[in-house]
Amino acid sequence: MSGPGGTPAPTVVKLGGSCLDELDGTWWDDLAAHGRQRPLVLVHGWSKPLKRLNPRHTEPSAILRDRYGNQSRWTTPEVIADIKTVSAAMAEDVLGRLDSRGIAAEWLLGSDGLVRAGEGERWWWRDKQLVELENLVGPITGVDPAPLKDLRPGRAYLVTPLARNAAGQEVNNDADRAAAAIAAAVGATDLVLVTDVEHLLIDGRPVHRISAQDATAFRDQGATGGMRKKLRAAGEALDGGVPRVVIGSASVTDLLDGRTGTLITPA
Repeated sequence: MSGPGGTPAPTVVKLGGSCLDELDGTWWDDLAAHGRQRPLVLVHGWSKPLKRLNPRHTEPSAILRDRYGNQSRWTTPEVIADIKTVSAAMAEDVLGRLDSRGIAAEWLLGSDGLVRAGEGERWWWRDKQLVELENLVGPITGVDPAPLKDLRPGRAYLVTPLARNAAGQEVNNDADRAAAAIAAAVGATDLVLVTDVEHLLIDGRPVHRISAQDATAFRDQGATGGMRKKLRAAGEALDGGVPRVVIGSASVTDLLDGRTGTLITPA
């Protein structure tokens, strides 16, 4: 599968914030080898680094639940600033690892023209009451791939998945779903969700391959927490035309070759 002018289509890799510290040199060697064959777009999470930055991000009050039961980080301008602080440090680390392996990389904020967001939920549960709160989050409504202006083998972009809404506000959103939207927008061949679990588990057993329909059914009936969000992101990527999504904790090559992880396909 190729992009315009015969350039290979990109691979989009979401790097979980909780597992970034665990990726050793061989993992990065493998990613760089993949990046010499295809353009790379990396989207990172920030949950663990944000919690390390300031204890307030670990407090129960830092997480809100809306009237539909969905959880979200309570995002204020101060939280946006903290996200940018940890993202800058992560970008320095990731870009340095790639540069030392011959991959030229650039850091982008999604809010700098890449990711658009809609109006966010305003009603949240606080102290057992449903109250109206200003929370700088918003659902992704579109991606303009123009800032990813030089997608070619040997080159990578690292995206911090902030977005900008119609009012011009910088807002937070889910990194897995941002990666899915970006993968669809750039015509990626694959979306790789790198996390701290080896496989999707159903009834305690690892699932190596699953259809989008069955993954959606499990998402709505049995999945919890972060895996539920990853399955939602997988479905959105497949609906957007991405041929396959893989979830796991191994190297990108091992995940794409099906040696480990969970592969999700349209059929």
